[in-house]
Amino acid sequence: MQRIRMKKIKHSSNNVPPAPLSKLRRALPWILVVCGAIGLFASFILTTDTISSLQNPHFQPACDLNPIVSCGSVMKSGQADVFGFINPIVGLAGFPILITIGAAMLAGAQFKRWFWRGIQVGLTLGIAFAYWMLAESIFRIQALCPYCLSVDAVMTTAFWYITLYNFNEGNIGLPAQLRPWGRFVKRHHIDIIVAWFLVILVIILNHFWYYFGQHI
Repeated sequence: MQRIRMKKIKHSSNNVPPAPLSKLRRALPWILVVCGAIGLFASFILTTDTISSLQNPHFQPACDLNPIVSCGSVMKSGQADVFGFINPIVGLAGFPILITIGAAMLAGAQFKRWFWRGIQVGLTLGIAFAYWMLAESIFRIQALCPYCLSVDAVMTTAFWYITLYNFNEGNIGLPAQLRPWGRFVKRHHIDIIVAWFLVILVIILNHFWYYFGQHI
């Protein structure tokens, strides 16, 4: 009788369906693939345009639309090669990593905690650099690059959702006193990132209103 019961218990435990994937776990691979693809495309255009401008001083990028929206002004600035090479090369190296991670997750790959922590560190450094460059563009270079802004947008999105994923999966610990805030963020993650982008838009419009105000 005990053997029969043991067999029944094992059989029933094998039939227990796996826990359903969270919405974030299902969405994150697509977020990484889409953000990586957009970022890679923008980095490629910026790289080719920057090389063309170095080869031909009279080259004018297609995104030079007016004195404010001007990729050329950003490309020719001292901030455009802070590492000793043109900045978009960082994107050419980094965004394929996001695409690969997303594609691997779609194929069923699972990564260790140390891997996600490493990705978190890399994205944190990446977004810090992206926002430094954004601040330099607005307040010092006094020009905006549409492709750079698209890189900022996808970096922000990837950083935001990988951070949420890491907290949600326990890859990064959240102190007990912050867990109520964590639940709030989890419920309102879309509202928060939309507000994030709106704040950036307000900062840009406020700073350049002297020009945009005359042309709207």
